[in-house]
Formats: sequence, C-alpha cells, structure tokens
Amino acid sequence: MPISELPLLTAHELGDLIRSGAVSPDEARAALQERIERVESQVQAFMTVLPPEDSAPSNAQGPLSGVPGALKDNMCTRGVRTTCSSKILHNWVPPYDACVTEKLRDAGMALVGKTNMDEFAMGSSTENSGFHPTHNPWNLKCVPGGSSGGSAAAVAAGEAFFALGSDTGGSIRQPASFCGVVGMKPTYGRVSRYGLVAFASSLDQIGPLTKDVTDCALVMNAIAGHDPRDSTSVPMPVPDYTQSLKSDVKGLRIGKPVEYFGAGTEPAVREAVDRSIDQLAAAGAEVVEVSLPHTEYALPVYYLVAPSECSSNLARFDGVRYGHRTAQDVDMIDMFLKTRDEGFGPEVKRRIMLGTYALSAGYYDAYYLKAGKVRSLIARDFQRAWEKVDILLTPTSPTVAFEIGAKANDPMQMYLSDICTIPVNLAGIPALSLPCGFQDGLPIGLQMIAKPFAEETLLRAAFSYEQMNDWHKQRPRI
Repeated sequence: MPISELPLLTAHELGDLIRSGAVSPDEARAALQERIERVESQVQAFMTVLPPEDSAPSNAQGPLSGVPGALKDNMCTRGVRTTCSSKILHNWVPPYDACVTEKLRDAGMALVGKTNMDEFAMGSSTENSGFHPTHNPWNLKCVPGGSSGGSAAAVAAGEAFFALGSDTGGSIRQPASFCGVVGMKPTYGRVSRYGLVAFASSLDQIGPLTKDVTDCALVMNAIAGHDPRDSTSVPMPVPDYTQSLKSDVKGLRIGKPVEYFGAGTEPAVREAVDRSIDQLAAAGAEVVEVSLPHTEYALPVYYLVAPSECSSNLARFDGVRYGHRTAQDVDMIDMFLKTRDEGFGPEVKRRIMLGTYALSAGYYDAYYLKAGKVRSLIARDFQRAWEKVDILLTPTSPTVAFEIGAKANDPMQMYLSDICTIPVNLAGIPALSLPCGFQDGLPIGLQMIAKPFAEETLLRAAFSYEQMNDWHKQRPRI
C-alpha cells in the first residue's frame, strides 16, 4: 500500500501494519501530516496540530501503539495548549494531563493535536467555537455536528485514526452521525473525567470517535477504568471490549421506542433506521415496540440542569488565576465583568444566564429542583424498558447535517438537534452511534442505547450490524 493511503485505514488496520513491521510509526505520522496539510484548510478540524517530532508515541506494545489520535480541546494535555475553543483560554497550557491523555499515552498513542469544538462544549454544530467553524468532510457547506465536531470531522477526513470527544447531551453521538463515523458515550462513571474541563458535571462523559466498531472497542479498552482522582469514577473491573465483537444477535431483544420516531424526523432518516432494525430482526433479534413516556420533557429538563451546572462550573474563569484577563485598567469587580464579557461567546453567555436564573432565590424550587425530579422519571422509563429489552434503537439525530449558518440564529431549532441523544445523558446510560445510510450524500446515524455498564451489548449489536453493511467503509471525497 502506498504510504499516502495510510490515513484511509482504520486504527486497527494501521496497528497491525506497525506491529508486523510493514509500516513504522514515523511513516504513519508523516503520512498523516501530509494528509492534514492537504485537507485541513478545508475542514478546519483542529485547534492545535502538533509537529510530528512532538507527537512521538511511547514504547508501549499494543493495538494502539504508534497509532496517531486526537483529543477534543477540553481535555488537558501537559505542555500543549487547551483552549476549549474559547478566547478566555486561548493560550492556556495545562501543567498536567487528563486521565484519558495519560491512558492513551501509556497505550502508545501518537498525539496529533487538539480538535475544534463548540466553546466549552456548548453547541450542536461547532459553529460556536470562539475561533472558527469546522466543516463537514462529506459536504464542506455543512456543519459536522457538535460539540465534538472537530474530533468527528478529523476522523472522517482521515486527519486522525481515532479521536476522543466529550458528550453532555449528544456531543459525541450527534457529530458521529453527521460525519458518518462511530461514536460512543459510555456509562457515566466508566471513563474518568479527571482533566476534562467541566461543562455540566453530572452529565459529561468522555468517549471515542472512530472509523469502525472494532476501533471503538480498542479505544474503550485503553480509556475505561476506575480513577481515584474522579469522585464519580466507578470502581468496576473493565472487560476486554474486543471480546464483544461477535456477529451474532440471535435472541437479542431490541426495543423501538415510539417517542423517537415522531414529527421532525426526516423521512429518509426514519426509513434508514427502520431498515436497520429489520436487518437485525432478520438476523435473529427480537424486536418489540416500547414507550418512554417522559421523553418529551428531556429537552426542557436538560436546558435547566446543564446551564445550572455550567453557571457554577464556569464561575472559575474570572481572569484571576489563569486564562484571559482584560487589558482595561479597571477595579476588581469590573475586571471580572469585562474579562468574562470579552472571553465568553454568545452561546456560553446565554447558558450561564439561563443557569444563574434557574438557581436564583425564588426560582430554584420552581425550575432546577423540579427538573431534577423529572430527570428521575426519565431514568425510570429506561429502567422499565430494560425489563423487556436488551437495547433500544433510535435515530441518532432527526436530521442529517444542515448547512453552516442555517440554525445559527435560532437556538431552539439548534437545541432540537439533540432531542434523541439528551435522554441518555440524563439517565447516565451508554449509547453508540454508527452510520446506517445516506441522504443526499450526507450520513445518517443509528443510535443504540443499553442499560448501565452494558457497553459490551452495544458493541456486539453494532459489530453485528456493521458486518451486514458497508456504510462504515465509505469515505468522503476530500
């Protein structure tokens, strides 16, 4: 294979070549650098690209050793700037690595760079970056989804063999759907959040974006596990997720929740997901219709819980300890105000104000407390569903990728992009998106949802579906 074609391979294919001696890590990194130089000006997936000499892998011997990967720019990287795509952190260089950064370095990953995102992970299109939008490799006029749009676009465009994203309300799965890659949000607590710059602490979870399900399992093997530095990290043994990669769905009980196929779902999306469910049924899975009646409340609950936690978490960015500080000669209070006004973008300001209002005296019980109670009802719906089924299948997004600017001035329409993914975060359960078709040349995503810590079930079902199709083998012509 010509070295120039290496970036089109999956991570596990490249890893096999490296271990066999057919390709060296340096050759793989050089080929990727050439690819980045050729397409990055069109895609704009990265905030920071490291020179090859600064991204050398460790001496680890494993499936990801020497394989170049990327990290969303809200995960700390010692000595490499971490901006959260916000002007308030435009030159901040962390003094430590996030847990996932450590784990991937230990696994032998060669770090390519840090990917663009919606500022502080607040958005569904990566248009809210404080620096530049990212473009969808399948159609450069369209968004890649968000907030992990840079990671998804980098993988789809062949600028990274895999990447990590963070998912607060769909921010891994929705861009995976828009960019035609695989994205998994693990169970809350399965992957350490230590070193992840927090947006909404009870919702955030780190996960992989990859070219296929096998790569997803390999990255999960590397990043999952207990971390005492994260109080929400669950002390459970981590299975070898690659053992789940079996093409067998006989006896698997699949639930089709009626609430996820309603108004607003594009016909082509509905047809692709229905076709996928029929394929799995033909392979021996049992399909039943289920109801999650409180799904309709997920969006308003999320937009009370997430902004409230964001209002608290982002209070630390005040110009005193790190990050941007206003250059204007003002007193301390004005320094706080001007620093935050200059440093935060419009969407971040909008969510801080929403959260501050919901937490304010006289409104806490009416809004935040009530949202917490309804959140419990949403989680209970899923618990009842697990009594009947093993996994749920839904669209990842009700639409395919939309044009850049199409929803920029309509926050409500933008928020509706995550209507199928948000309930999963509120319940803290795992879910995976993988490609299941195309509409007008743009990928469609199939979402699989499972009970807590049942990532193995998701990988088994996703791998089985993948073997029946070749959607994951399609590459954008860029």
